[in-house]
Amino acid sequence: MAKIFCIANQKGGVGKTTTAVNLAAGLAKIGQRVLLVDLDPQGNATMGSGVDKRSLGLSVYDVLLETASVREAAVAAEQCGFSVLGANRELSGAEIELVTLERRTERLKGALKAADADFDFVLIDCPPSLSMLTLNGLCAAHGVIVPMQCEYYALEGLTDLVNTIKQVHANMNPDLQIIGLLRVMFDPRTTLQQQVSEQLKEHFGDKVFDTVIPRNVRLAEAPSYGLPGVVFDASAKGSKAFVQFAQEMVQRVQAM
Repeated sequence: MAKIFCIANQKGGVGKTTTAVNLAAGLAKIGQRVLLVDLDPQGNATMGSGVDKRSLGLSVYDVLLETASVREAAVAAEQCGFSVLGANRELSGAEIELVTLERRTERLKGALKAADADFDFVLIDCPPSLSMLTLNGLCAAHGVIVPMQCEYYALEGLTDLVNTIKQVHANMNPDLQIIGLLRVMFDPRTTLQQQVSEQLKEHFGDKVFDTVIPRNVRLAEAPSYGLPGVVFDASAKGSKAFVQFAQEMVQRVQAM
């Protein structure tokens, strides 16, 4: 049975897509069968996995409108070792079209259930806003991975996200929980980041992942080559950290 996780944070620019593509590549590297679902109309996770969003025959848009299955729409990101259910600008239209449809927040859940036996992990890259697309992701998931920078404003945004997850848990998806908080773009030389990191550990305890993703130039360069950092430069500090994070995720899932 596939474990389904949303990578979500209502604050933009916190490294959600970087986390999604590199975790997918890290999990694939340690032998897991992975599907990466791009739920953002910008299609950055699609492009960052080496898949051209402009040439997609079928996309997550078709899956949400139930005109294609996950098996039909998913494509292999061959250099990366995982599958991608890609997105492009078409997806922004789905937001409006879904409003009038039945089961509008459970379309993705139903589609992923049909492909359950094909994957060990499904990772969903959510857009930063709380939209119909994000709700589809949260309703389909077993848990949420929250990438966050150790900065003051990030703590404020985290409160909003926790409240959203509680509401979805209470009203739509009783399985949904926060799996963990991932500290990203971390610079240990900054006193403020160390302080916020300690506050997170005090408040959330073992919900904070042990792995910390450092601020890393090679990770930042990788998307311009259409690859996750883990594939682009496996020897970089950030890439090694994501492989370590993938191993920690597998351990958490086994303990669930």
